[in-house]
Amino acid sequence: MHLFYNLGIALFDLAVSLAAPFSKRAALLVKGRKTVWDTLGGVSLEGDVIWVHCASLGEFEQGRPLIEAIRKKNPSYKIVLSFYSPSGYEVRKNYKEADVVCYLPSDTRANAKRFISTVNPRMVFFVKYEYWYNYFRELKEVGTPLYLVSAIFRKDQIFFKWYGGWFRKILNNVKCFYIQDEKSAALLDGIGIKAYIVAGDTRFDRVAAIAAAANPIPVVENFATGAKVLVAGSTWPADEQIIASYINNSAKDVKLIIAPHMVDESHVQQLERRFALPVCRYTKVKGEIGADVRVLIIDTIGLLSAIYRYGSVAYLGGGFGKGIHNTLEAATYGMPVIFGPRHLKFKEAIDLKEKGAGFSINDSVEFGNLMERLWDDENKDYLKKSGEAALEYVQSMCGATEEILKLID
Repeated sequence: MHLFYNLGIALFDLAVSLAAPFSKRAALLVKGRKTVWDTLGGVSLEGDVIWVHCASLGEFEQGRPLIEAIRKKNPSYKIVLSFYSPSGYEVRKNYKEADVVCYLPSDTRANAKRFISTVNPRMVFFVKYEYWYNYFRELKEVGTPLYLVSAIFRKDQIFFKWYGGWFRKILNNVKCFYIQDEKSAALLDGIGIKAYIVAGDTRFDRVAAIAAAANPIPVVENFATGAKVLVAGSTWPADEQIIASYINNSAKDVKLIIAPHMVDESHVQQLERRFALPVCRYTKVKGEIGADVRVLIIDTIGLLSAIYRYGSVAYLGGGFGKGIHNTLEAATYGMPVIFGPRHLKFKEAIDLKEKGAGFSINDSVEFGNLMERLWDDENKDYLKKSGEAALEYVQSMCGATEEILKLID
């Protein structure tokens, strides 16, 4: 089977090279992989090295608490951070907490041997997923411990199929899985893997740290004071249509702060036209926002996680497309979260729903009815209890980073 696997890797590499002239993503991957050896050769990796691999940007956010905890606990350790995807590497290539940030070379046996011998890591952490046969096998052969952190498994994965025997062997190269939940534990038990710890998800540690360190935003604070505030984050047009329909017909004491996923000029103008109420853009504010303004558009990036604190209810975009935005960034402030129907692949969204802190809607009517229930002055406990449930959930799930950090001397 490994011959077919290696052939598949070779064919994929060829396809990426052929696509490079026509695809920016493919071009970045090809170019980035060519620079790996020069990048590694340009730094000193003597002493203890920790290698952390993340598939893309989302996995980096899960790995980040661990990287920063290692840096704090053992400042002398060298940290090599690798990415598979350009969407992760290009955003975080200048990440200062790592000594080296690079692409992961293609999973060939030669690349695995060369990369591991060059980096010579004391231990390796792969975040959430990516199971590269040659890298895993080489690490096992040279005796370097490999850990999967924030890992989560689903019964439809090939490891748990009757024909998945060869792929199950890949998992046997992992010294310990730090998994997110008991469902994953049961799946691993079912295939005879006992080397796991149910530690939770390091993302909870990350969002809690962000909330604790967030700086105030006076403009937004002044806008939100004394009002019922809905914060809508990373929204797409389908979300924005529903939100605009609601806010255009809501009571005067209800305000909206909306941070669209796309902040280019054409989209922001389109968003402005959806509202029949006075609207203001964040980047256009001079002094305080006028008292008549009911909608504040955050037309820049990087502020959303800190802005959630100024709301009482959060709406997370993407639920009518490929998938919802990060619910935890809002839930950590103790507020209920609302999202569209395409959330079933997101464990935290399911958990929040089960705890009465998350709500899914299918259309503008359901959204309006839910908002009225949350704002109902005669039933204030509903909003309060759902917000408390959100905060309790996040707090109960924190601690994965500390559990993993016990490995580091």
